[in-house]
Amino acid sequence: MEEDLSRGSAGTLPLDVATVLAGSGFFADFTSEQLESLAPRFRVVSHPQGSEIYNLGDRAVDFYVLVEGLVSFTIGRGSRQASAGEVIRGGEVFGWAAVVERAQRRIATAYCITPCKLLVIDGNEFLRLMDQDHSVGYHVMKQLTFLITGELTAFASG
Repeated sequence: MEEDLSRGSAGTLPLDVATVLAGSGFFADFTSEQLESLAPRFRVVSHPQGSEIYNLGDRAVDFYVLVEGLVSFTIGRGSRQASAGEVIRGGEVFGWAAVVERAQRRIATAYCITPCKLLVIDGNEFLRLMDQDHSVGYHVMKQLTFLITGELTAFASG
């Protein structure tokens, strides 16, 4: 469910996307100008507990920043599912395949352990921004290298 960023939901303050991005380790090296430039390109999406954000094999379209909640990943189909890494928490990113040009499909299913609020950006739009501002592209690719390497190391070590 997408939300209007200009108003908070019932009884809440509006979400300051640039501040959320600044609080994410993934965006730690970005300048305030870069964060302000990125912020309007994100949309806010809420998912209820137990819902799937994307499934193994889906087209890799969006890149996500978890604002609130817990997200877990599984690999497999039907009753043959296996955990695919750690549970992620607020401030962490996922869905990185959307910004890897040759990655066409999701490699796991992402689902909400709790109700979740996400910042979502279209991967192709993010790639265009990286082409326009090579400093943003460098920071994103550097962070993706750390993220993917860490995930592979964690997966290999069990």
